[in-house]
Amino acid sequence: MIDYQGKTVLVTGAASGIGEATAIALATRGANVVCADVDADGVAQTVATAGEGAKSIISDLSAPDAAAKLVDQAYDTAGHLDLIFSNAGIGHRSSLTKEPFDATDAMAKLFEINFFAGPKIAQAYARHLEADGKRGRLMVTASENSLSVPSAVSAGKMTFYGATKHALLVAMEWLRIEQEKEGLLDLHVLLPGAVYTPLVARSLPDPSLAPPELELITAERCAEVALKGMDLGLFYIPTQAHLLDDMQPRVRDIEASLKALEIERSY
Repeated sequence: MIDYQGKTVLVTGAASGIGEATAIALATRGANVVCADVDADGVAQTVATAGEGAKSIISDLSAPDAAAKLVDQAYDTAGHLDLIFSNAGIGHRSSLTKEPFDATDAMAKLFEINFFAGPKIAQAYARHLEADGKRGRLMVTASENSLSVPSAVSAGKMTFYGATKHALLVAMEWLRIEQEKEGLLDLHVLLPGAVYTPLVARSLPDPSLAPPELELITAERCAEVALKGMDLGLFYIPTQAHLLDDMQPRVRDIEASLKALEIERSY
């Protein structure tokens, strides 16, 4: 089990949902938590709940230079970061054939927050770690949508949301290969399914009405799994069992295509 006593962590998207629950869970385990979010009131409440040692930074990660600035500001505030949890994210629903590709504000914001912020935070964090001669830990929040089109939400028109989360997963997989040589970062990718956050509550006010196949969990349960996954040194940290089932149609389709094309192993 990781000893967070006296350690300093930065959590983005800390005003609510997974970020809030994880920040509080880390504080409970003795960490000094720097809570970052664009929602000043929400992040202030998280800091109040996390207690002594918690601090807040107001940050809008939709700005292209915000992620690196946030890491620098957190270092200025705390001196060193033992863990960054890059968790901030936003939802988006639209049809692929109807959404414009003209760099609209909504589309740019979606990709900046959900995808680019994670790698940008990793870059800025790595620079600080290298300068200090220290090792750090980074966890990013991807999604079940990183892996597949989950059957329980397949009618949700989450095309571009899924694209951002899939891109984030692939970037972290390549970063993992890099870090096998560079050795600056221990990496973890949180892969939540349905978590009852304010984002989900907009379309599902009563969680008791959630269909069983959604396997809806609380933000606190998600935080519990996230911390356990880090304790165990896992790279992939799934939060629901159906994630594995949802990946199988892609595997079966590839197998069927290889068979139809009469392509076999050459070694």
